[in-house]
Amino acid sequence: MTAYVENFADALPSQERMAEVRKKLEDAGVKYVLSSWIDLFGIPKTKPVPMSDFEQLCQGKGPQFAVHSISFVPELSPADSDQVMVPDLDAVYICPWDNSLAIIFADLFWEDKPYNVCPRQALKRAIRDAEKAGYVGYAGIEPEFIAMCYDEDGNPVKAIDDDPLVGLRPRRQAFGYDVEYSLDSMPFFKDMIDILEDMGWNMHDVVAEGAYSQFELDFHYTHLLEMADRLVFLRILLKEIAKKHDMFITFMPKPTTGDWRSGAHINLSLQAVENPGVNLFGSDEDGWSDESRYAVGGLMAHAEALTAITCPTVNSYNGLVPRVGGFEGGTVTWAPTNITYGYNNRSAQFRLPQSRYCIENRAADMCMNVYLGLAMSLSAAVKGITNKIEPGPATDRDLYSMTDEEFEEAGIRRLPRNLMIATEALRGDDLAIQVMGPVMHKSYLAYKTDEWERYHQTVTDWEVAEYLRLY
Repeated sequence: MTAYVENFADALPSQERMAEVRKKLEDAGVKYVLSSWIDLFGIPKTKPVPMSDFEQLCQGKGPQFAVHSISFVPELSPADSDQVMVPDLDAVYICPWDNSLAIIFADLFWEDKPYNVCPRQALKRAIRDAEKAGYVGYAGIEPEFIAMCYDEDGNPVKAIDDDPLVGLRPRRQAFGYDVEYSLDSMPFFKDMIDILEDMGWNMHDVVAEGAYSQFELDFHYTHLLEMADRLVFLRILLKEIAKKHDMFITFMPKPTTGDWRSGAHINLSLQAVENPGVNLFGSDEDGWSDESRYAVGGLMAHAEALTAITCPTVNSYNGLVPRVGGFEGGTVTWAPTNITYGYNNRSAQFRLPQSRYCIENRAADMCMNVYLGLAMSLSAAVKGITNKIEPGPATDRDLYSMTDEEFEEAGIRRLPRNLMIATEALRGDDLAIQVMGPVMHKSYLAYKTDEWERYHQTVTDWEVAEYLRLY
């Protein structure tokens, strides 16, 4: 993993490293390189170049970008310098669907310094700061998504759903863990499993989730920067492989009313710099550690602001509810609803699982900017440990059945109910300003406020049906 550096010149790879990576790419048949920087919303951007420009690309002499021309990063003007990207040669991904292509994740610089609206740089800076405090972060992420296709009328429908839209549908969920639906999905997932195994991601399993055509892919944890790069590449990979099966993938958390939410739970653990390879959060011999408790305390202290990053859309909050009427599979959602923690409690935001020593943040989805999400998670956990922030007692009961009076008595806060509440929490959070930097923090707030205002000013079909004739 390349470290965070303050100067452009220090970020450039050596001639030996460039030659080593070039040989690897050429041996694999790569002819075109997509060096990709990450925008404010976690989306990769690029200008493809031929392999003949590889050395220039690595030296920061490849394509430049007027990143500040993109909406809501307005701190620079048309008269200012462009941003320069430097490929990270430890983040090279040969595209399995077309090995003539390679994606290399890159860091943005502006006038010889790290660009202050580069989320990848923000994560690298957070990693550096955590290491100075004595800690190294690791994460696994549980990506969930829905596979869809277009029907004969051009309407988007779920790709794997053989039950009628009206009439007799099963009252209990038919899809979750089901063997028949798992077999129906295997033509697509055989490709995905083989690819991820060949890439060395240590693929564990594919899960048919609660909603029709909803799936989860589980693979091994790794250090934070690599996990962020992997998640972005996985989003690209899923979409490209789906196209070969006449499908498309949506990461929208809640595309249909009464359906299960798609999440992307973050499983965070720490190691001490002075004791690598040993999980600081606990072991089978000693159980959960004091450090794990303090880390939970730090995460809970900044939970609302963190949620504004890990649940970043208006739609994200449609899924963070306890019950849904007419829900297929019952009424409870198994989604987090409150800012607390519990031992294997899936109704809490932070779960301490029974099978591993990590802190699982269940309030996260695939729309998040994963670089900012992991940077904020790491920084909050480290702050919790260094300041010995106590999280209070664990909540080991069903939060869905608790009353408002019980929440108040226990001092348990509700997760933000919508994007605007979360955004306002992010606005005043000192740690978020530190992690993102004031310019990126301001830009993110500007976009999310605009997103909420545009949504809030839209008259929906539900409102028309509810009010038009009633009043």
